[in-house]
Amino acid sequence: MDFEPWWLISIPVLFGLGWLAARFDFRQMLSETRALPDSYFKGLNFLLNEQPDRAIDAFVEVAKLDPETTELHFALGSLFRRRGEIERAIRVHQSLLSRGDLPLPDRENAQLALAQDFLKAGMLDRAEQGFEAVLQTRHVLEALRALIRIHESEHDWDKAIDTVQQLRGRTDEAIPQLAHYHCERAQTLMESKTPDFEAAALALDAAEHAARQNGSTSASETRVRMLRARWAALHNDLESQRAYLQDVLSSAPEYAGLVAQPLLDSHVALGRAAEGLALLRAQYDRLPTLDLFNVIFRALRAAEGATPAWTFARQALRAHPSLLGLDRLLEVELAQSDEIAPADPLVPGADLGLLRSMIHKHTQRLDRYACTQCGFEARRYYWQCPGCNTWETYQPRRLEEIR
Repeated sequence: MDFEPWWLISIPVLFGLGWLAARFDFRQMLSETRALPDSYFKGLNFLLNEQPDRAIDAFVEVAKLDPETTELHFALGSLFRRRGEIERAIRVHQSLLSRGDLPLPDRENAQLALAQDFLKAGMLDRAEQGFEAVLQTRHVLEALRALIRIHESEHDWDKAIDTVQQLRGRTDEAIPQLAHYHCERAQTLMESKTPDFEAAALALDAAEHAARQNGSTSASETRVRMLRARWAALHNDLESQRAYLQDVLSSAPEYAGLVAQPLLDSHVALGRAAEGLALLRAQYDRLPTLDLFNVIFRALRAAEGATPAWTFARQALRAHPSLLGLDRLLEVELAQSDEIAPADPLVPGADLGLLRSMIHKHTQRLDRYACTQCGFEARRYYWQCPGCNTWETYQPRRLEEIR
């Protein structure tokens, strides 16, 4: 390739053009910087010095001096909400919505942000109105998800189900809790002052369908079976009740403790008490739990007397030592104190009342179910955690069994 002398001329020309462009950009940057209020730089300085409260005050001053800084308004509103200063966040977003010249995209963003403020503040009715106002915008999916949480919090299961259907019409994401919404609705229909058993049965069918559609879990399937058993019991169909509850033992044995007592009661009502007790004892041998232990011991104590019950208790506690189990059997034994004590008591010569009071003091904190998500503890089993509102996070075992 031949060298052309005129190429040498292009070098200083290109250099000069670059110098002019850089100088123009620098002057423009200086001009824009001079136009910024001093409060803006003070706010940045406070942020760098880890003084967030003073930084917020400085940025608020900037927003007052220049109402056109919509991005700064959004940033401040979001920051206020995260810090729990909901009233200030609401005022920021309301001031944006009050501007007549606000572009449509910013207006939609402000409406969504205001609805989120109301939700964080627990003002569910106003939050619901706010999210409904953006259902026809690009924020529709976020609004629908928020509305589901609101309806769930209000226990408005009909609206929750309807909103889930709207969401499923726009996206194929799974909504695992839908089966529980139908279960909650069925339970409400069965337990109301004027029960609607036909509607409850349809709700249970819908729950079963939703569980299959969203990928059924042992928790949702078990709950449907338990509610079907309840429906059968209310109709005095004891055989169907027994079948639904017994099916839980084979399909979801970890939940056996939750169905043990009603399953035994159904066998007793059918005149098959011995069969029911044998069934539970076989289940305990396969997968022992404290709730199963309690039901079996009480049943043995009532049906066969002290000696068989304490024999079972000795074997169970030797294989699976448990203070809570000991506490439960002492409770039963003290309630049956009018009967003859076993010839070979668990603790010869012991004061069972004193022993139980000492043990019970330590077992109270173990006699609970716990949420695996937030750790919320409760004496009864919940399908939805009362602490974090997450579904299916309670293990069907007491704290002593999982620690």
